Amino acid sequence: MITRVGVVGCGLMGSGIAEVCARAGMDVIAYEVNGSAAAAGTRRIEASLARAVKSGKLAEAAKEETMGRIRLTTDLGDLGDRELVMEAIVEDEAAKVDVFARLDKIVASPDALLASNTSSIPIMKLAMATDRPAQVVGIHFFNPVPVLHLVEVVNSLLTSEPTTTAARRFAEDQLGKRVILSKDRAGFIVNALLIPYILSAVRMFESGFATAEDIDNGMVEGCAHPMGPLALADLIGLDTTQAVAQSLYEEFKEPLYAPPPLLSRMVEAGLLGRKAGQGFYGYRRSAG
Repeated sequence: MITRVGVVGCGLMGSGIAEVCARAGMDVIAYEVNGSAAAAGTRRIEASLARAVKSGKLAEAAKEETMGRIRLTTDLGDLGDRELVMEAIVEDEAAKVDVFARLDKIVASPDALLASNTSSIPIMKLAMATDRPAQVVGIHFFNPVPVLHLVEVVNSLLTSEPTTTAARRFAEDQLGKRVILSKDRAGFIVNALLIPYILSAVRMFESGFATAEDIDNGMVEGCAHPMGPLALADLIGLDTTQAVAQSLYEEFKEPLYAPPPLLSRMVEAGLLGRKAGQGFYGYRRSAG
């Protein structure tokens, strides 16, 4: 059983991962690059826990206990004693490779799991930055982490069976998540299916064929989807959507994975969706 978890990155995904691990009773250290980013991560976790208390899903005492299990740090070396380290930084291959190379030298136990929350980058590329590729695995959560139950566990060609078993038990038995197993291809299962769907909606909107509202309402009301594709892209983040699409296109070279020009222009303009206050729709910015 894993009791000591490290999380690299405390943004939307990392803060959610830190929260669910702490709520499950684990000791959590979350790393951020500087004090302001660490403070923002703390605020995200506190706000999420406050929502859980308000909805009646968490007692006030449990909220305080959970926060007591989480420590923020700006020193990556503080993760040296962790049994599992989850990387949850920006969806950029070079940045992730650098993190794994550094963690390989920092994390003391040769049996510790080094995991990535990447939504699209092949795990093998990260594993080969280390001298322990058998201990590197993908554990891909979905946003918002405390709410959505699905986790993809992704093996590279060199991931060991004990690593896969430990990752699955961590997600299923300790966090109560539903696990699906994926081979190590860009996008894995969910995003390899989801991203072409979202990109098709962007192209439809870009062409002037239909409004964003009509595209989304068509899929919600006509196909019983809980959210339309453009609203979902805003939730995911248009920068993340673009990064996953680029990773898929790089691997498969199929036109359906190529980011549409409109998506690229919106990312360049900083219109990233909910987190920026504006994407295909407008949103009120939340603190932190």
